[in-house]
Amino acid sequence: MVGASEGLRSRPLIGRLAPSPTGVLHLGNARSFLLAWLSIRSQGGQLWLRIEDIDGPRVRSGAIESSIEDLQWLGLDWDGEVQIQSDRLPRHQQVLDTLIEAGLAYPCVCTRSEVEEAATAPHESIGVDAPVYPGSCRGRWSSEEQATEETGRDCAIRLAVSEDAIAFEDRFAGRCEGRLHGDFVIRKRDGTPAYQLAVVVDDLDSGVTEVLRADDLLPSTPRQMLIYRHLGAESPDFTHVPLVVGPDHRRLAKRHGDTSLARYRREGISPEAIIGALAHGSGWVEEGTRCRPEDLLARFDLSSLPTEPMIWSDERLQ
Repeated sequence: MVGASEGLRSRPLIGRLAPSPTGVLHLGNARSFLLAWLSIRSQGGQLWLRIEDIDGPRVRSGAIESSIEDLQWLGLDWDGEVQIQSDRLPRHQQVLDTLIEAGLAYPCVCTRSEVEEAATAPHESIGVDAPVYPGSCRGRWSSEEQATEETGRDCAIRLAVSEDAIAFEDRFAGRCEGRLHGDFVIRKRDGTPAYQLAVVVDDLDSGVTEVLRADDLLPSTPRQMLIYRHLGAESPDFTHVPLVVGPDHRRLAKRHGDTSLARYRREGISPEAIIGALAHGSGWVEEGTRCRPEDLLARFDLSSLPTEPMIWSDERLQ
């Protein structure tokens, strides 16, 4: 263990909304944020807003402001000041250094093609289509400086993984056995922290005890839980809900047309219509109901949420 942390269960209930400004918010984002908001507000907890803007070139100009406006338009509020993830890069580096010093993380100079060639199961992936890493650089270098000097390459930093899977209880998906898929990147070659590290450090420092998000992030959970374990901290409760998909049962994308909240705002669709349609798809109100998030607090019930993805078409707004 790298340190000790007060048990999260002894703290007040805290959740978070964490949009990424790499594009506009769409209906799938809106549903996940609505459910996260309802879960915390129905239990009398606190809710933070964190903008996850460390994905460098993919961050769109003006997307931070538009994300905040979209959430306010929907009627989703939060407590405290808006947190900007990039403001916390020094803290991410501090935790990274601690993991390296403890021998729990190491530099890696492997390219993606080299990893794919060396991996025992190169077609397996997790989260963002990353191949399984076979540990080629583990124990090879005494420092990042040595690795760069001897190879002439910039280094990523990987977390050493000594187990195949982590079992956990998801509040919606139930008992899960999540595979770790080998040593994984916690700092990218460009020096920025990987999602897995940044989200754990930020949630831990913010005292987050509940994470509700879409189930496309379910494969990331065991990796994040391992980081919590290395930091001597208790993981939050995880809840992964089904995605919103198009009529072809594929996740919402440009092929389904413009499902951005900005588009509905431009066309004069009311936020009450959007919330009502999402609530109907969640099994809480009748079709055609218009409502605000606070109208759903007494009806919020994860057990009544359909286990299949919610199929979206604009007919839901008629």
